[in-house]
Amino acid sequence: MVEFYRDILGLSVIDRFEVSGEAFSTAVDVADATGRFAHLDGGDVRVELVEYDPVGDDRPKPVLNQPGATHLGFSVDDVDAVVDDFPPDVETLSEPRTTASGTRIVFVRDPEGNPIELLEA
Repeated sequence: MVEFYRDILGLSVIDRFEVSGEAFSTAVDVADATGRFAHLDGGDVRVELVEYDPVGDDRPKPVLNQPGATHLGFSVDDVDAVVDDFPPDVETLSEPRTTASGTRIVFVRDPEGNPIELLEA
């Protein structure tokens, strides 16, 4: 996952670390949990990727119109140029589109299937 966000979306890695112990397990409500973290610079936000041990159950691929659905949105200068630079294995939900509000957008999925929105700012 780190490689996708770093190499494909251009975020820089700020830090990597591991957390475990009773306080962490209680905080995340996962018995005997260990988390391997990567913090990435998302501009005005920090993107946190976590790999848990034990691994939870698989879940269905997120759909944007489901209650509770989430996605990350990143501003880019040129949506079309970013998409043109994607390797062929990056899943896009559609070609870039201009919405009724005039915003150029595209949605892609990260390697775990999470939806990511890229929009021209």
